[in-house]
Amino acid sequence: MGLDPTRSSSARAETPLTAAIMAGRWIRSAAVDDERGRHWRANPDARGRSALSPEPGSLYAGAAGIVLFFLELAAATGHEAYLEDARAGARHLAATWPEQRDVSLYHGLAGTVFALTQAGWVLGDEEFGEAALAAAGRIVRAARPVRGGVGWSREPAQRGDGGVVLGLLHAAAVLGAPSLEELAVEAGERIAGQPVPGHLFGDCPGLPADAVTPGFLSGTAGTAFLLARLYGVTGDVRFLEAARRGADFVRAVGVVSGECAVVPHHLPEGRGLHYLGFCSGSAGVARMFHELYRVTGEASDLMWVERLARGVMRSGVPYRRTAGFWNSACQCCGTAGLLELFVGLWSETGREPYLEFARELADDLIGRADGHDGLGLRWYQAYRRLRPGEVSADTGYMVGAAGIGAALLHLDAALQGGTRRLILLPDNPFPAIPAPAAVLRRDGGHGGG
Repeated sequence: MGLDPTRSSSARAETPLTAAIMAGRWIRSAAVDDERGRHWRANPDARGRSALSPEPGSLYAGAAGIVLFFLELAAATGHEAYLEDARAGARHLAATWPEQRDVSLYHGLAGTVFALTQAGWVLGDEEFGEAALAAAGRIVRAARPVRGGVGWSREPAQRGDGGVVLGLLHAAAVLGAPSLEELAVEAGERIAGQPVPGHLFGDCPGLPADAVTPGFLSGTAGTAFLLARLYGVTGDVRFLEAARRGADFVRAVGVVSGECAVVPHHLPEGRGLHYLGFCSGSAGVARMFHELYRVTGEASDLMWVERLARGVMRSGVPYRRTAGFWNSACQCCGTAGLLELFVGLWSETGREPYLEFARELADDLIGRADGHDGLGLRWYQAYRRLRPGEVSADTGYMVGAAGIGAALLHLDAALQGGTRRLILLPDNPFPAIPAPAAVLRRDGGHGGG
């Protein structure tokens, strides 16, 4: 009998929830238990190797992200066995965080802190909260003078100090540690002092030395998102002004056609390469504009969110492959990242075309899933666009089955019409309960809760 009470374990997934359950089954096949808890192999499949170097504890590709997925799978199904998966993974994170040297959000300690705080909150385990606070303390001690301010690297974007600041802001709120927010704000002040925050010149592998990247994880849009978040936290207009400088740059280099917009991957050589996904494309850039809309209420910011969304919808994806939307299913650069965008947009606006497009994206993901060996579902993809023959299936959050499963669970929550809380990463600005205000009012009017 499968964990989904309505289907056998051998049945083909046909719904977002069932696909997520079967993804969880495959991830479970990669579990490695030891005296410190549980982690998961990046790729247990004999057909290929992992898309990334091993990161056993990371949010991007390791245990931290998988813990989040199992917490959400437990909420969606009501099966406590998934809570035990999450608990075992959180124990491993609590025991091994001192071994991490990277402090970033996606590849290091800030992501581990996020996963531990979520696990502690959901599981009611003070041990995980204490470990999160201790790990956050390591991040604090690692801060150093950087170009007239304080930080951890010269990288202001989400992959660097921007992600660390977001992680500290979240930890400060959840753990009740105002000193973490104070350091985050101080580090943010240095980033806000840049003429165009997040401008990078040749800092990304494989790009020309004069490249400027307007995208999210490694560029201007992600840094402007951070600054908008800091404005929302502090009310300090300097952060808003800096976020506007970043947003204005993205607008200036964006390509607008009627009601649609796309953003170049990099300038000047990549002006015609338009990624659609989260890391460097429309799905990530839209988050920046939505954060500005969230903290200011400016309609022009929401207009740009919807321009970018329409650009995706009218591109022909998911059925048409483009140079900026290739054989990738994951949260970082593929279909799952787009799914997060459209579920979030529906949650914000209640506009049915967004939910319908989210269904199309989910149908494509489910149709592409592979369960040939009966161990569950995974997604084979070419993670690196420039290496289309390098295909693998991974377990992790941003690059594999855990993140794809989480995106499907977010759609499932929207389709159920309830008030199930989602676990959204610190750089996701959309509502944590995927139900538009009109839906919540309607349910409340009928005695729902």
